[in-house]
Amino acid sequence: MLKKEVKKVKRFGRKRRIRAKISGTGECPRISVFRSLRSLSVQAIDDTTGKTVTHAKLSDLGKNPKNTVASAEAIGKLLSAHLGKLGIERAIFDRSGYRYHGKVKAVAEALRIGGIQI
Repeated sequence: MLKKEVKKVKRFGRKRRIRAKISGTGECPRISVFRSLRSLSVQAIDDTTGKTVTHAKLSDLGKNPKNTVASAEAIGKLLSAHLGKLGIERAIFDRSGYRYHGKVKAVAEALRIGGIQI
């Protein structure tokens, strides 16, 4: 197995362990983060119905945004504004097996600043 494949398999194992313990509802959705080399997307999921409540992604920030920590913070603020309009004040943060560091941490901190209790 290549090193890249091993890292991906290990991340999916961490993701599976995390998801076994947390679940979102309509009043307190699960906020899932997905990172790639070119983009970042965050969505609020109601696991009882299996539906996405709202989402925010890098392309929502405008024309040619950069995939940086500052952009991740802006995505978190955008998602907190969407959740605020829906009347949601609490959420469960799902880091999807990524380290709580850099862009993932910036999204979580921006959600907290935006008034979402994580």
